[in-house]
Amino acid sequence: MKAVAVLLVVLSFLTVSHGWTCTAGPQRFHAEQIDAGEGQVVLTDRDSNVYLMCGLTWFRVASIALKHVSVGPAGIWGVDRSDKVYKYVAGDFILVNGQTLQQVDAGGQDQVVGVTNASIIYCLKNSIASNYRDVGSVNWKELPGRLMYFSCSPLGCWGVNSAEQIYFTRVTPTTCDISGWIHIPGAAVMAEVGTDGNVFVVNRENQLYQRTGISTSAPQGTDWVNIPMCLPIKHVSYNLGKLWLVTKGGIIMQCSN
Repeated sequence: MKAVAVLLVVLSFLTVSHGWTCTAGPQRFHAEQIDAGEGQVVLTDRDSNVYLMCGLTWFRVASIALKHVSVGPAGIWGVDRSDKVYKYVAGDFILVNGQTLQQVDAGGQDQVVGVTNASIIYCLKNSIASNYRDVGSVNWKELPGRLMYFSCSPLGCWGVNSAEQIYFTRVTPTTCDISGWIHIPGAAVMAEVGTDGNVFVVNRENQLYQRTGISTSAPQGTDWVNIPMCLPIKHVSYNLGKLWLVTKGGIIMQCSN
């Protein structure tokens, strides 16, 4: 623990290139996965506890243990170790029957997307996802293709498959129809997109990259830029100009540019 404390002091003065300045964020040991959206930040730890950040403090929310959690326009959604899907409603997570997922994302235009452990892709249209309040079964739409990680924003959706290939598409929130898959050069094990369209990926070497050239006319961007880090990165999320990182050792970093 002493070594961790020293490391956090070092990180508090860390500045990285390409315009990003990073410091140690509010800590919650041992963080596994983090997600930011709609001005909120949530995370899970290695014991599948779910936390919501309020100010500079992490507060545990609800009694359900989740391995992955996401926050966005559709609310706070998560999946447990049995791949059951939950939505945060009135102070607790309630079960959403109808589909099991290993990863879920609530960052689109009120729709929710996710993937199964067999890389099958599903979408829940916005009229159901944003208004869901009761325990019950809902109809998810299966999307073409196979992905092991999927993340959406109003500008478009990004995913990676088991071969670590990166793809872009647009999802119509009212119907869950997609525009077709565009293969993006590069390799990653996860991709996260902010509500403003900024995209970040982590590769198998735990390196962090940002997609450049993104605009409304070119939402798929033009190139990748490496953001050097002094520690290996396990998970990334972005919202409102802030980059949230979880290192391979479970330390939380916060970056801005």
